[in-house]
Amino acid sequence: MGWNPDDYAENAGFVPALGDAVFGLLAAQPGERILDLGCGDGVLTGRLVAAGADVLGFDQSAAMLEAAAARGLNVMQGDGQALAFDAAFDAVFSNATLHWLPDQPAVADGVFRALKPGGRYVGECGGFMNIAALRTGIRAVLRAHGYRPEAGGGQTYLTAAAFTAIQQAAGFTDVEARIIPRPTPLPTGVRGWLKTFRAGFLDAAGVPESARAQMIDEIETLLTPVLRDGAGNWSADYVRLRWQARKPI
Repeated sequence: MGWNPDDYAENAGFVPALGDAVFGLLAAQPGERILDLGCGDGVLTGRLVAAGADVLGFDQSAAMLEAAAARGLNVMQGDGQALAFDAAFDAVFSNATLHWLPDQPAVADGVFRALKPGGRYVGECGGFMNIAALRTGIRAVLRAHGYRPEAGGGQTYLTAAAFTAIQQAAGFTDVEARIIPRPTPLPTGVRGWLKTFRAGFLDAAGVPESARAQMIDEIETLLTPVLRDGAGNWSADYVRLRWQARKPI
């Protein structure tokens, strides 16, 4: 999926803003070497740097990394499923990224290798049942028009138990993972959310530009009774998976 930093800043500013809890869980210390896995445009990466850490922002999107670099951050492009670091970091931090990476065992193995002995792995991403209504609405409209929703791939929304098992198989200990329901206001409504997070989904399903406006209209109409309140405010049915784990000494 292609990311647009301007769209992300306009329609998804809530993502880094709601990262405070996991940011606090990391408790970055001055001088620590930290990998921000899936740094995006670098909003949270900058906060880690401000805390005194030596941070490398890592992301697959060149456009988002350009925005992060414009903040003066140290960044690197790559696939989170193919990390090539060896005992280089005191901690690995990740916010709102892992659900975009289908090969979860490969991510866990790469993070484990990247950490120094005793290093910690802290993060949050979409968990089991995340955006269930939103995904159902998109799929229903696409199918009604003869498109194949599965053509757009999918995200990986794990239960806490499944996530824990993957981390333990990679070698992590002291794994603590939990599912947290978090209804999230959408300041630009479902249209803004679709523009930022599901444009790639519609592309991959083969929806031509000429039909896109109608698709978005129908998705909005279908979801209005479920995700919009009486005052016209939209919320997304977000469910988060938050974790911490440690590499043995």
